[in-house]
Amino acid sequence: MAEAEASQRKEEAEPDRCALCGRVLGRRVEWHHLVPKSRGGRRTVALHPICHRTIHAHCRNSELAALNGDLAALRAQPDIARFLDWIAGKPPDFHAPTRSRR
Repeated sequence: MAEAEASQRKEEAEPDRCALCGRVLGRRVEWHHLVPKSRGGRRTVALHPICHRTIHAHCRNSELAALNGDLAALRAQPDIARFLDWIAGKPPDFHAPTRSRR
């Protein structure tokens, strides 16, 4: 039982997949507050840098707070869904400029 708990803690501490796109993480990992810190958020998830920048380019903090940490709802946002379709086949360390909707 202790071995299973240790394995679970390691997965939580060192995720191997991006919480947004589900691709394997690359050399760089960024941590994103699902609910912005300014809105009381504490929980973070690991993301590719391009995924993190895309979230902030297309969602305001008020929108992220309204989603209340629901990753499925975030993925369903039209701009995010288009990005996820586009990024799906890219390698883990892929990088490209991120365009903002604002």
